Amino acid sequence: MEKLEVLRKVFGYDTFREGQEQIVDAILHGQDVLGIMPTGAGKSICYQLPALMLEGITIVVSPLISLMIDQVKALNEAGIHAAYINSALTETQITKALYNAMCGRYKIVYVAPERLETDRFLEFVMNVDIAMITVDEAHCISQWGQDFRPSYLKIVNLIKRFPKRPIVSAFTATATQTVKDDILCILGLNNPKVLVTGFDRQNLYFEVRKTKHKDEEILEYLAKHEGESGIIYCATRKNVDNVYLMLKKNGIAATRYHAGLDNEMRKNNQEDFIYDRALVIVATNAFGMGIDKSNVRFVLHYNMPQCIENYYQEAGRAGRDGEPAECILFYSAQDVMINEFLIGNKGQNTEFTQEELEVIKENDIRRLNKMRFYCATKECLREYMLNYFGEYTYRHDCGNCGNCTGEFEEKNVTDICVDIIECIRESGQRYGMNVIIGILRGSNTAKLKSYGVSRYKSFGKRSKMSEAMLKSVMEELLLKEYLTETADIYRIIKLDKTSQDIIDGSTELVCKWSEKKEEVRETQAKVKKSGAAAELTPKQFAVFGELKKLRLTIAREENMPPYIIFSDKTLVDMCIKLPFTKTEMLAVNGVGENKYERYGERFIQCIVDCTDAVR
Repeated sequence: MEKLEVLRKVFGYDTFREGQEQIVDAILHGQDVLGIMPTGAGKSICYQLPALMLEGITIVVSPLISLMIDQVKALNEAGIHAAYINSALTETQITKALYNAMCGRYKIVYVAPERLETDRFLEFVMNVDIAMITVDEAHCISQWGQDFRPSYLKIVNLIKRFPKRPIVSAFTATATQTVKDDILCILGLNNPKVLVTGFDRQNLYFEVRKTKHKDEEILEYLAKHEGESGIIYCATRKNVDNVYLMLKKNGIAATRYHAGLDNEMRKNNQEDFIYDRALVIVATNAFGMGIDKSNVRFVLHYNMPQCIENYYQEAGRAGRDGEPAECILFYSAQDVMINEFLIGNKGQNTEFTQEELEVIKENDIRRLNKMRFYCATKECLREYMLNYFGEYTYRHDCGNCGNCTGEFEEKNVTDICVDIIECIRESGQRYGMNVIIGILRGSNTAKLKSYGVSRYKSFGKRSKMSEAMLKSVMEELLLKEYLTETADIYRIIKLDKTSQDIIDGSTELVCKWSEKKEEVRETQAKVKKSGAAAELTPKQFAVFGELKKLRLTIAREENMPPYIIFSDKTLVDMCIKLPFTKTEMLAVNGVGENKYERYGERFIQCIVDCTDAVR
């Protein structure tokens, strides 16, 4: 079959998404590839489709068990025989899976990186035709990335073992330029096709809410989004447990996920969320990588994540169907302290030297500071993140984030900046932000007394100004790089060479003040709330409700996540097109021949029954 025929018949799509066809073509021509594509952009089809067309087996190296199970279920539903090799299987099951693969039953085999150098797996790969090695979540191979996994380095050793080198393809959703270069270098990609489709997820609404009342705000948010599926991320297990109990106490169908729960409970809780038995899951960042649940309408962060990479990946689990979804971060100053504690107390890893651990911690602090600035900026949140990943739009107003839809008053704060810079200089550039603010406000604390700061001319110079306002101006100076911070846990404030420009009066600084109005937030929520079904008429929405009920019935019959049967987007397309024949149903986005044979007639009958009822 030709590639478009495979795309249509197997996956149920008429056209490729942005970048997919270029990567597929490169692989089919035997070229190595590196695809950097945002979550929800369809990375899996980039290697799954050519895997079906290449002679031999494709090995997909994947970091998490949940990712493999999800992908293999989806492939089997599409009529593609695939298997996974990881610790979720017994040794007997692994032997059987590898035997079936050797007999030609599987075209795609997912494997955990830890399994790559086991004798059994090596015996398998050396005795079959391996067409391609695919490295999913490829940023895990870079020490400069946010999720470095030493076990990923085993991939390099595996590739070198082959007498005939297979095609090597690598994919990730988040990679700075440094990480991208690292992936290319470490994997030794040969004249690769490198494609960066852009990091922008236009369907996602981003917002930072600074609050001391997180529980109340989250309950208020969930009340407005009743019936929608979402994730609430917390920085610690304790916070997960507290938020989970708070939701249950308030009658919200929620579950939880963190490493402190036993394997069976984690598995059951994850399945409750995937199968829509619990609409909300509260979790640490141990949850979610590779979870392909398409109808997540919101991702809330109870605490600030440690870095932009983590945040964008976690937030990106919303709206994978391409429909509107919300990503809201509830921020407080304590979040920074929690993350500093977690970074400072990272356990000793025997795979790293002490020197390497120090470098990793330094990088972690640097990334944490960038995340903190994201929470502080009053400029476009989307642009901030895109700039972080090296994508510069210069548009300054996306129209779909809390800062761009909010109302702010601009104030010239140059005189405040001058006082801050002079205080830093006078005190010898040896203090962090809180001490500088304390000096300017003339605080009479034991800590400041011990430093003897009352002798400085700047002491008490801004005694009538609030701590929050001074902090906001200092963060703006750091954002604009008039000041810098040391990349360690103490974050000492230093002057930059451009600091003098403000003292000399050659540069002025304008800051935005005041929170956006509450009605703006509520309007935004109403616009985004209904997700995939927003475009439907009332009659079509009634059909959509019945199709969801049928999908849930089938999912329970087959013990399958509802979104793997058909996504919300596919159900919406059914409501719009109202297919009554096989040909019409196959024209629906996301309905391939295998899925039609399994479910098509039941959905057609449901549509016939519904349309008779609503005419």
